[in-house]
Amino acid sequence: MPNDRHANAESRLKAAMDQLLAGDIPEGLRCDIKSLSILAAVPRATLYRTYPHVKEEFENRLGTAREATGEPDPRLAQIDRLKAEVSRLKGRLSRMKEEASEASEFKTLALSRLAEQHDEIQRLRAALEDSGNIRTLPVRARIAADR
Repeated sequence: MPNDRHANAESRLKAAMDQLLAGDIPEGLRCDIKSLSILAAVPRATLYRTYPHVKEEFENRLGTAREATGEPDPRLAQIDRLKAEVSRLKGRLSRMKEEASEASEFKTLALSRLAEQHDEIQRLRAALEDSGNIRTLPVRARIAADR
């Protein structure tokens, strides 16, 4: 009977190991030794004491899976992807803020120049309406200019 229990516990541990390494990780668990023992319903102390070969196999397979395909826990891989995306978006937001600041400065400068040009146009129109300051050129100067 104890051998049956021992074999049953080991088979539960191996099934749990396969499940975790396949990425089928129940809510609230991770791909680690603690979750392996919880999923197999084998106390962690028993796992360390009675099944060190299973623990070692799990750690080896976990290391191999991480080297080959990345993190076997899809949630941790998703967290890593999301962190990278947040970092990229923060950089993009920073660049957009900088561009908006430059555009605001350009707008201020353009409005200032438009105001200056408007004032100059108004001054020139006023000078044109005040015909007393316009002089006509002599005819000889015009003929010489045409040649």
